[in-house]
Amino acid sequence: MSLFRRKSANLVEEATTSVTPEEETTSARPRGYTPAKGRETPKRPAAGRRPATAAKPLTKEEQRERRRQLRADAAAEFRREGGPRDRGPERLLARNVVDSRRTVGTWFFGGALIVLIGSNQAMPPVVQLVSNILWGALAFGVIVDSILISRKIRKLVRERFPNTGQRMGSLYLYAIMRSITFRRMRAPQPRVNIGDPI
Repeated sequence: MSLFRRKSANLVEEATTSVTPEEETTSARPRGYTPAKGRETPKRPAAGRRPATAAKPLTKEEQRERRRQLRADAAAEFRREGGPRDRGPERLLARNVVDSRRTVGTWFFGGALIVLIGSNQAMPPVVQLVSNILWGALAFGVIVDSILISRKIRKLVRERFPNTGQRMGSLYLYAIMRSITFRRMRAPQPRVNIGDPI
């Protein structure tokens, strides 16, 4: 048996069989390739995808400005809509009752400042006396006003919301606290004008 003998013609033909273009592309495909099923794969929507270019990081000044803008937006929304404690039709009714009338409570803090200055020991006795009378009148006016507001709220809530689960004491306190706040500083903003029917 010779070591270097010539290969038979059949073996040479098998080794040199031509490769079809289809087989050639199949062998050139990557390992994880999945053949097509007769239709094109749909594209993903671009809305949920990240942008191709990475977002540029904000500078400290831009971050500060962005935080300031977010705070301003949140304050404006609170001023307009109020917070969780302001939700509910009964609370809206209580706000409208307070906002539709002039209340003694809006002058309470201004009067308290005058009383504080006037009751100083350096002031003449007459000024101190007037300050004390003013303090008593303010306190009496706020108490009477609070009673009238509470009675009106109780009457309207019983008429319009007979099956309410709202605690009336909480509603009265809510209305009284609003009545001693300056009208321009009330949150949510008043939706009725003074004198409007409720």
